[in-house]
Amino acid sequence: MTLDGIDRHLLTLLQRDSTQTLHDLGERVGLSPSAVQRRITRYRKEGLIARQVEVLDQERVGGMLALVLVTIDRESVEHHAEIRDRMLAAPNVQQCYAIAGEWDYAVVLACDSTAHCRDLVRGMFLADPNVRRFDTMPVFDLVKVGLELPL
Repeated sequence: MTLDGIDRHLLTLLQRDSTQTLHDLGERVGLSPSAVQRRITRYRKEGLIARQVEVLDQERVGGMLALVLVTIDRESVEHHAEIRDRMLAAPNVQQCYAIAGEWDYAVVLACDSTAHCRDLVRGMFLADPNVRRFDTMPVFDLVKVGLELPL
């Protein structure tokens, strides 16, 4: 899918606040509300917009985040699939990245408390014989949180 300047502007606006009206979006990008709707429909049809969600304020909701770096012993497709499946199924895993370098995975956990974090990490990683090493780092401050892609 080729994006023109209007597409990039519209997608940037939608990433920042998808609750804006078609009229407001149209005024900002120079299109009619119906033209904006057609573009948004095309983005969804093409899979460019993966989903729409409401983002909660972590500090107001409470709890804590932790970053867990994980190294596994055996580098087989099956072992990676097991880790990925477990991370996808775990509601407390907010993000999980397969990474290069000393570590194999970076996992962001959303926890109720330090004790909850400890229990989650033990259940997810300590109990897995294929996990060679993991380091858990509590997050003290949310400096920047976002998923907006620069267009």
